[in-house]
Amino acid sequence: MSSSQIENTSLHHHASSSTNHQQQQPLSRYESQKRRDWNTFGQYLKTQNPPVPLSNCNFNHVLDFLRYLDQFGKTKVHLHTCIFFGQPTPPAPCACPLKQAWGSLDALIGRLRAAYEEHGGSPETNPFGGGPIRVYLREVKDSQQKARGIPYKKKKKKKKSYQIKGSSSITTTQTQTACVKQQDS
Repeated sequence: MSSSQIENTSLHHHASSSTNHQQQQPLSRYESQKRRDWNTFGQYLKTQNPPVPLSNCNFNHVLDFLRYLDQFGKTKVHLHTCIFFGQPTPPAPCACPLKQAWGSLDALIGRLRAAYEEHGGSPETNPFGGGPIRVYLREVKDSQQKARGIPYKKKKKKKKSYQIKGSSSITTTQTQTACVKQQDS
């Protein structure tokens, strides 16, 4: 899709949504945030030297945008050389940088991915949904957890309980054990 097609689609979408907006309910918090994020990313691309048309945007531009946002972050991320590295609640302030929190970046990418496709981009060429973005987000998550001393643990799946008529609920393991004992008898 060419730059003019995406921009025309965006303008048409914006014009039609503004007339519909007067007749419809106000936008949800998610939709408002998605629109703000999309406009912010568009402005970021325009400020590049030379400006980058949306149709030429790739994952490198997205990664640069995410790094650019770090300057506005509010999450303290301790460096390896910091005496508080790995401590969840440091006893004193330090000079380590503030960055965007992983959760904020993850949510931002989700909204931008949806906005890209709503503005005429195809899922196959979506620069917000590629592997390099997922790798970057995983690295940010890991580094922030290590810096705060919080190990990542996968949650264990809960066992399903089944209610048998006339008795208390039992877990899948108990049912399987009971079946095996019956077969052995």
